[in-house]
Amino acid sequence: MANKTSNLFNKMDHWDSAGCLYLNHFCHKYCVKVFFTVISRLGDGIFWYALALTLPFIYGAEGVEAGLLMTVAGLICLLCYKQLKTRLVRERPFIKLAAIMQGCAPLDRYSFPSGHTMHAVCFMTIVLWYFPAMWPLVLTFTLLVALSRMILGLHYPSDVICGAILGAGVASLTLYFSPY
Repeated sequence: MANKTSNLFNKMDHWDSAGCLYLNHFCHKYCVKVFFTVISRLGDGIFWYALALTLPFIYGAEGVEAGLLMTVAGLICLLCYKQLKTRLVRERPFIKLAAIMQGCAPLDRYSFPSGHTMHAVCFMTIVLWYFPAMWPLVLTFTLLVALSRMILGLHYPSDVICGAILGAGVASLTLYFSPY
């Protein structure tokens, strides 16, 4: 399976590398690097955990439901992400491409899919299902997280796109099968 996957990634490399190189050039500005490093670290979970814990205080029982679904969906995302990363073993852009600057340390070795983006899109989808008025906050943060992963040289565009699709899928299934 790894050989077939490697061949697929090699075919995508041309456009993926070009997109990664373009976005990563912004990382050479110190203020941009620091900003997106902070966004990326908040996307490690801190932002979403804080939001999930805050929702019950703002929205009561509906906030508790949303927080519980975020927790369940987050665990499903984590299981999917770990399985995919260990099976597909795609090296990160800063490892594979000498021209890519590593903006910050990754949480693990492999690139595909973007777990940060998967979780961000998943959590955003659930929050927006319950509280559509929160769209400016959660959509902006989700987009910044996705951008941060590429700007910091940690992911290719296809990693981020696939992570977003997987996150939306997990959120949709979690909402569909929710007892609430």
